[in-house]
Amino acid sequence: MHAALQKQLDAVHVKVTDVSGGCGSMFDVEVASPQFAGQSRVKQHRMVNAILKEEIKSMHGLTIRTMTPEQFQSK
Repeated sequence: MHAALQKQLDAVHVKVTDVSGGCGSMFDVEVASPQFAGQSRVKQHRMVNAILKEEIKSMHGLTIRTMTPEQFQSK
C-alpha cells in the first residue's frame, strides 16, 4: 500500500498503520501529496480508494487522512 500510494500520488509523506491488532483487516492511512491541492476532501479520498481498490476488498475498515504538503508541514 505504502509504495503504491507514494508512487501514484507523488506523495511527500505516506504512513500506513495496521490498527486491527495485527490481523491486517483495518488500516489507518495518512497521505500528503501535491496532487491533492485544489481538490475537495471527497475527491482526495476517492483518489486514495482508487489506488487501493484491490487491497480494500480484503479489509474490514480503512481510515484515510489526506493533506497537501503544505498542510503536512504545518501539522
